[in-house]
Amino acid sequence: MTFTKHFFIFISLFLLSTTGWAENSTAIPGFTIHHNAIPSASLEPSVARQYGIQRSKYRGMLNVSVIKSVAGTIGKSAEAVILAKANNIRGQLISIPMRKIIEGDAIYYIGEFRIADQEKLNFELQVQPKGETRYYTAKLSQEFFID
Repeated sequence: MTFTKHFFIFISLFLLSTTGWAENSTAIPGFTIHHNAIPSASLEPSVARQYGIQRSKYRGMLNVSVIKSVAGTIGKSAEAVILAKANNIRGQLISIPMRKIIEGDAIYYIGEFRIADQEKLNFELQVQPKGETRYYTAKLSQEFFID
């Protein structure tokens, strides 16, 4: 099993087994945007090291993938331009630089940001799948709790 599959299995199991951390998706014409935000401290140290992610209870990680709809299949990973930002209840705007990770057939985008205890962040993604002429908007909200 490849490291990518391990990473996705880890994230999937984590999201399914932990209430409050939900994986979200947004359907757009011809594609589905999958997006989630988690505290980076929840990542296994080896996973964080592999991807250069800083593990901290005060850091969050945004994970985005774009899946092109292909009839009769679960779809195919697609490249995209991803612009991400978040704001908190105080109206502070956080720009989240995203970086592309390609492993085999998998393409996903990861961004890191600071978090505070009981902070709810509202994320807005502007996504332009490769070959498309426009950006599509995806939104998600996540409240973070620091132990």
